[in-house]
Amino acid sequence: MARGITQEQVNAAADALVTAGERPTVEKIRAQLGTGSPNTVTRMLDTWRGMLATRLSQVLALPEIPGNVGQAFAEVWRLAVTHAESVVQASFAQEQNALLAAQTSLTQERKLWEIAITEAQAQAQRADQARNVAETRLADVQRLVEQQAGQLAELIQQRDGLQQRATHLAEAFDTHQRAMVAEREAQAAHVRAVEDRAHTEIDRAREETKTARATLQRQERELSAAASRLEKASESARAAERSATEQGARAKALEQQLARMDGLSAVLLAAQQALKASTQREGALQAKLDRATADAKIKSAAKKRKPRSMSGAS
Repeated sequence: MARGITQEQVNAAADALVTAGERPTVEKIRAQLGTGSPNTVTRMLDTWRGMLATRLSQVLALPEIPGNVGQAFAEVWRLAVTHAESVVQASFAQEQNALLAAQTSLTQERKLWEIAITEAQAQAQRADQARNVAETRLADVQRLVEQQAGQLAELIQQRDGLQQRATHLAEAFDTHQRAMVAEREAQAAHVRAVEDRAHTEIDRAREETKTARATLQRQERELSAAASRLEKASESARAAERSATEQGARAKALEQQLARMDGLSAVLLAAQQALKASTQREGALQAKLDRATADAKIKSAAKKRKPRSMSGAS
């Protein structure tokens, strides 16, 4: 809608156009005024046309003049009014046609605008539905994000706790491993020392046994020789019994030999006992070595199983 346009402005513009010999139209009046909507100008121009007959009658009310002059002037004025009316009617018809065309265009434009508005309303409705769906999805996503953030924080806490626990376990394992290595080394050194002592004792016992066996063999040979001599002496003694007088001195010598043979028997018995004791000592040392080796293996196996049981318990 135009603003600031009055009926007086439209009347003045129409009068100026008629004075200039032009037909007053809506476009010309709007061009001359520089404002005004077509509907407003059309309505005011119709008012101007309605006021035109009154203005003409006022003009015709002239003062008394000669009859011929008045009649001629009235005829001229009638012709001018007739021409003006024909011009106005032609302009009015043209303006009506333009108005009808404008109304038709406005109607079509209004229909187009109504279609566009309907489509825009449908698009707005779809946009509202899409927005509602998006808001719902956004709320769901926000809740999911919050849940995942909580789960992430909980997982981070669990990870930190597990890392601390793993660190403590690693430190405990390193400490225990160092202790196990030290204890294993000490145990191995102890076992080596025990084995060395046992081997030394076994070697010594073997040497003693070897010496005792050699002594026993030598004494057995001496005993065998003495037994042979005793047998011979016995034969000699039986012969001496038949001739006691002749063999008295020999019998005395034989008695002395028998006494020596008794001493050899005692020495042989002692050697046998020493050999038996050496053999027993060797067996005891070997059993002691076996027990020490078995104990060392059992302790080593127990130490190896202990870290696994501790890690499983933790």
